[in-house]
Amino acid sequence: MATLTIRNLDNQTKQKLRQIAAARGHSMEEEVRRILDRAVQQAEEKGLGSRIVEGFAAIGGVELELPARSLARPAPNFEDLS
Repeated sequence: MATLTIRNLDNQTKQKLRQIAAARGHSMEEEVRRILDRAVQQAEEKGLGSRIVEGFAAIGGVELELPARSLARPAPNFEDLS
């Protein structure tokens, strides 16, 4: 196992970590390990859009016809509302 030292951690952050860890019944060090583990796992996970594309790719994909775009309507004129 590796060791990691975190310098210049804000005192308020450290206190909140200590409180969260105590509420969950484990040490502050264990709480930080769990937070880091979750962060790394989430960074490796694919997003919803990527999972949807992969799901449709498995059945040959889907081509959707996109509707034509129209010009934006002009902004309303409120000057004549006296």
